Amino acid sequence: MNSDDDIAVTCIDVFREFEDGTRIIKVLRGTNLTVRKGEFIAIVGASGSGKTTLLNLIGGLDTPTDGTIIVDGINLSELNDDQMSEMRRHKVGVLFQDQHLLPIFTAIENVQVPMLLDEIRAEKRYTRSMKLLEDVGIDHRAHHMPHELSGGMRSRVALARALANDPAVLLCDEPTGDLDHKTGGEIIQLMRDLAKKENRAVLVVTHDPEVARMADKILLLRDGILVEELVTAFFRRSGVDVETRRPEDSRGGDFAAEG
Repeated sequence: MNSDDDIAVTCIDVFREFEDGTRIIKVLRGTNLTVRKGEFIAIVGASGSGKTTLLNLIGGLDTPTDGTIIVDGINLSELNDDQMSEMRRHKVGVLFQDQHLLPIFTAIENVQVPMLLDEIRAEKRYTRSMKLLEDVGIDHRAHHMPHELSGGMRSRVALARALANDPAVLLCDEPTGDLDHKTGGEIIQLMRDLAKKENRAVLVVTHDPEVARMADKILLLRDGILVEELVTAFFRRSGVDVETRRPEDSRGGDFAAEG
């Protein structure tokens, strides 16, 4: 039975408007969203439709013009700046298309960065970081610099870093945009497996129909609101069937990871 304790993200009538000179640009127009723990959601939509804006609002990097956003039971509108920073550190992990790894740090040092703010002891940071690198299949390159790693390896390190503080929600903005088909598929499979294993909510913004079809649910951001309808029509020009795969089928198909 579902309960409120199962809900990781709730957006209720969320609006976001921007001023552009004398114009008001309405990006989100009453968006509603519920994401449960362990659920993998793909959000698609045209460029400029507000997908990244929505992720920024959920991640506490931006503030809605109106509406309510609740992340793991915390109403973001009730937080001051310090509390918002605390929420971002412990409730939300973010994975970008550009991994933003620190070039002067090794892979394992990059993973440890989010833990430094919590003054976690060095031994504990090291142990947890190595375990995360093992979880994403890159522990054998823990002491390599980012420039010594392939794009897929850097993405795995970035994923481990995003999970460093055990967030309730993982937000991913075009995480496979710079990767080849096979490598991108492996990263998405990893995120899906970790979501199920660790009961973590994952939201992925993507233009890639192959990524979207791995999700438990695909939502289209259109005219400032999220809808489940029209997804097939949105992807029709790609010639790809985006019918959502069942969780038990998640290891099949083109995106099955090797090894």
